[in-house]
Amino acid sequence: MTTPEFRPTHVVPRDGLPAWETPDVSRPTVALDALLPVQLAERAGDWGRAVCANGWSAWIDARLLVAVPQTPPAASSPLTRTADPRPLLARVEEALSGYRSAAEDLAAGRLDGPSFHGRTQGQRIGVVVDGDSLWLYDGEHERWVYCDGTRLSTIATDRGPAATATREPVREEAPVGREPTRVVTYEEGGRRD
Repeated sequence: MTTPEFRPTHVVPRDGLPAWETPDVSRPTVALDALLPVQLAERAGDWGRAVCANGWSAWIDARLLVAVPQTPPAASSPLTRTADPRPLLARVEEALSGYRSAAEDLAAGRLDGPSFHGRTQGQRIGVVVDGDSLWLYDGEHERWVYCDGTRLSTIATDRGPAATATREPVREEAPVGREPTRVVTYEEGGRRD
């Protein structure tokens, strides 16, 4: 039975998603089925509480949900910080430039092997461009994102959802014509069971 106010904001990816009773990996629950429409009711760090059409909810790694297309924002609306691809593109360009500089110094004999290793250690860069489609590796958040030229969408991640105590809650853009969902942190709302 569908609840009267249910409007899906996302769809579970093709392979389904593991789910938890609370934002805690030690409390697993029934996984969400592939392509299941869900409503992202709240978000804290990488965790999101997905509500199903029948009212049942579970915590999932919200970065992996596929957004249901909404009416695009007006042309005069600024891009949000999390959706704007330009900051990530700048970080990727900076990392690639640093690697290129170290490689040139190594080839010119200004660096030896161990120094080259030390200068490039910890750098992780990934870029795939195919026409107007772009895939970037976001090393800061350990995830691959897809860019259509105007916004980013997470498509894969290297790690599970982060604990909410060490991260700021992430606010999702509300679909046009709807009020945004209020994000409640553990500090404000206590434990959810």
